[in-house]
Amino acid sequence: MKKLVLAIAFIGMGSFAMAQQTTPQDKQAKRAEMQQKMQQKEQEHLDKMQKDLNLNQSQVAQIKGLHEKRKAEMKADFDKNKGERQAKMEQMKGKREQMDADMKKILTPEQYGKWQADRQAKMEQRKAAMKDRGMKGGKMKRSMDTAAPAVN
Repeated sequence: MKKLVLAIAFIGMGSFAMAQQTTPQDKQAKRAEMQQKMQQKEQEHLDKMQKDLNLNQSQVAQIKGLHEKRKAEMKADFDKNKGERQAKMEQMKGKREQMDADMKKILTPEQYGKWQADRQAKMEQRKAAMKDRGMKGGKMKRSMDTAAPAVN
């Protein structure tokens, strides 16, 4: 009975993983959509700042230039550190594979299968939590406090 349940669970996870595969065209379309949404959010943020702070057109243009400069600097830093990040990811992947191999030696095949299924479920929960955090609350939706702090 346990083997049947495990087999069904593995088949279900396998079919779920297959359904998540995307094509390069899908990725490009999604990337373009995300860029458009980010530009729209930046403009909305700038409009809100203009309204809340009563900015003139010169100030708006300067702030927009400052934001663009900062974004370019962040992209340059991101690109500069890409190799280092990739190396760390490879190192972590190697450690994870070593852990899997060690666990496979210690656990019975049934225990190992259950351990992997539990680990996969926890990873899915973390992904869902991160996705939820990015969409609501967090830094993205924080309201702008333009009032001066009270001084005692």
